[in-house]
Amino acid sequence: MSLAESIVGALSFLPDWLVVLLISFLPFIELRGSLPVAVAVYDMPVLEATALSIFGNMVPVPFILWYFPRIEAWFRRWPWWDRALDKLFERTRRRARWSIERYGPAFLLVFVAIPFPTTGAWTGALIAYLFGLPKGRSFVVILLGVVVAGAVVAALVAGMMTLWWVGLSGLIVLLFVIVALGWYEGHGREQKGQS
Repeated sequence: MSLAESIVGALSFLPDWLVVLLISFLPFIELRGSLPVAVAVYDMPVLEATALSIFGNMVPVPFILWYFPRIEAWFRRWPWWDRALDKLFERTRRRARWSIERYGPAFLLVFVAIPFPTTGAWTGALIAYLFGLPKGRSFVVILLGVVVAGAVVAALVAGMMTLWWVGLSGLIVLLFVIVALGWYEGHGREQKGQS
C-alpha cells in the first residue's frame, strides 16, 4: 500500500476535498500526490483538483517565510532538534548555494516548479528563508512555481502529454517564467529606488 493510499484510508471519515487539501499540505507529497489522488480516487474534475491542490500546497509557505524563525528558535531548545536542524540547513545551503547565487529567483521558481521528490513549496520556502531572500517576492515566485508544477501534474494526470502538448506547455511555461521574472526584477529595482 502506498503512502497516499494509507493517508486516504486513514482520513476516509473526512470530506473528499479536505483529504485532498491535507495531502497537498504535506511536505514531500504536496500537489504531486494530492492531484492524482483527487482525480483517480475521488473522481474530481482536473481543474477543481488542481486549484484545490495549489491552494493546499501554498498554505505552509507564509508560515515558513514569516514565522519559521520563531519555530526554529523554539525547536533549538532541545539538543536533538538543534543538531537535526543544523544538518538539514547545512545540506540545503550546500545544495542550493551556487544556484541561488547565480540565478536567484529564477532558480527558486524552477526548483519549485519541477514536480520531483524534495522539490516544491516546502523546500523552496526553506531555501528562501535560509538565504534571506525577500519574503513577499519569494512568496510570489514560489506561488508561480507551484502553479507551473500544478499544470504539469494536471497534464500528466489528464493523460494529455502528447508531443504537441509537451511543446505547447513548454512554450507557455517559458513565457510565463520570462514575464514573471521580468516583473520580479523590475519590482525589486523599484523598491531599491524607493529606499
